[in-house]
Amino acid sequence: MEKILFIEIGMGTDLHGQDVTKAAVRAVRNAIHRNSMPGLRSILPGGSLDSMKVRVKLAVPCDRDKLDTDAVKAQLPYGEVEVVVTEGGMLTTSGIVLPDKGDRNDLIYVVIAAVEVGY
Repeated sequence: MEKILFIEIGMGTDLHGQDVTKAAVRAVRNAIHRNSMPGLRSILPGGSLDSMKVRVKLAVPCDRDKLDTDAVKAQLPYGEVEVVVTEGGMLTTSGIVLPDKGDRNDLIYVVIAAVEVGY
């Protein structure tokens, strides 16, 4: 990415089920769902959203090998999307194990996302 235009930060959790992808998808949605960028096309090369580049940085507490990056990329409707995964985020207790919710233990997975948009 030659030029970063803006960065949004989000947080996502999976309260029950210990699904790192669900937490990551929620973090990306949290980062982008309150944005409208009507002037973006006017500053992108060629005036096209296809020239936009998006870098998603995810801080993931565990199960990085189980993270479905294609599911994360699917949250971003335009541009060329790159996903970078690092160690981070948080594991904390929910205080209860709910087998009917798919819990394997009482952990809440917390993922932090930084979504960079540029060209």
